[in-house]
Amino acid sequence: MAATKKKSKKAEKTLVIVESPAKAKTIEKYLGSGYTVKASMGHLIDLPKSRMAIKIEENFEPEYITVRGRAKLLKELQKDAKKSDHVLLASDPDREGEAIAWHLNNALKDKTEADIKRVVFNEITPNAIKEAVKNPRDIYESLVNAQKARRVLDRLVGYNLSPLLWEKVKNGLSAGRVQSVALRLICQREQEVEDFIPEEYWSLEADFVKGKSQFTAQLVQYKGEKPDLKNEAQVKKIIEEIQNSECKVTDIKNTDKTVKPKPPFTTSKLQQAAANRLGFTSRKTMQIAQQLYEGVQIGSSRVGLITYMRTDSVRIAQSALDDVR
Repeated sequence: MAATKKKSKKAEKTLVIVESPAKAKTIEKYLGSGYTVKASMGHLIDLPKSRMAIKIEENFEPEYITVRGRAKLLKELQKDAKKSDHVLLASDPDREGEAIAWHLNNALKDKTEADIKRVVFNEITPNAIKEAVKNPRDIYESLVNAQKARRVLDRLVGYNLSPLLWEKVKNGLSAGRVQSVALRLICQREQEVEDFIPEEYWSLEADFVKGKSQFTAQLVQYKGEKPDLKNEAQVKKIIEEIQNSECKVTDIKNTDKTVKPKPPFTTSKLQQAAANRLGFTSRKTMQIAQQLYEGVQIGSSRVGLITYMRTDSVRIAQSALDDVR
């Protein structure tokens, strides 16, 4: 009987596209053979900077172009996708990341027969990466539309109003979707400060000593009413009336106080804390956070030390809770 030679099954190739080269190296090491991880370096396709690029008459449709200097990288990714069986778009888990994935999908889908899916992860750890790869999904069009709307509004406000400010007020001034509203709120608050009329008020405290015990108490009721002390004369009058009085402790209440741990930082809370405690600018805070998220070299490996820093969520993954416990 002649022996038949069995053909070995061809190993499938998966291309994973992330945003930064630092993440690419770490993630490729976590995933192992069969996976190639490349970086898009952020947006490859975006609005041009030289003009508004919004078709107002055509339902505010954006006019996208390949970012200057990124055409070669885009072609390389298209070649890599053509040689792959699967493509996983692993840009950051936020609006911008979803838009980057959407543009990549549009640029790659006609160049490859590979199945293109979206994967997201909030931390760069072996478990998080492998779990994300096991659960690919489609691109969230609603999140992409949110990013589009933000960019369109930025252009409509900034590109229309900024030149008007240069002409009518001062060269170099700018207007924006967020900054103009924030400036309005600041002006309103400053006006409230200027309009405020200060009023004098006083409080009265007394130090008590009994044996080795000592405590301070505040006057909260006088002759059956809450004291409304507007000037020093009122305070002195009360002191004269009560300073020789006998004081008694009539009741002691013991209560248990539970102090819950503070939730994880949101982006804004992180920036506020870094500014207050360390004097960091928002830019510096986010640059450092990006480095900690992408990972730092510890021993022979690169380790991600924080979860994704651009977030307004304080939810903690169950796996993280289990690790802490």
